[in-house]
Amino acid sequence: MKNIFKYDKETFLLIDNDIIQPDDQGNYEIPDGWTDIPFDPGLYLPKFFPDEKVWKETATKEYIESLLPPEPEPDITDLLKKQNALLSLQIARLQADVEALKGGGA
Repeated sequence: MKNIFKYDKETFLLIDNDIIQPDDQGNYEIPDGWTDIPFDPGLYLPKFFPDEKVWKETATKEYIESLLPPEPEPDITDLLKKQNALLSLQIARLQADVEALKGGGA
């Protein structure tokens, strides 16, 4: 048994995946509109180019990105830690400024 891939004769886009049975001598004939050239499983919208005998990606970057899951929400604890660190830095700077003013005014 061998995997063969059906593609539309006009658009050459992948239609279906099927298996063709070899004859008694182990030979098989690939029907028109089919190929035994496998495509990369990472392709989102594979298109077959018969002249080049290769599958290529035809999906746009926007289409691929629309299929990806959204980025997870940031962890609230991490956000609070960052905010706390920034506020602590601001307080330390203000205290240094106050000390500088006290020392400079005396």
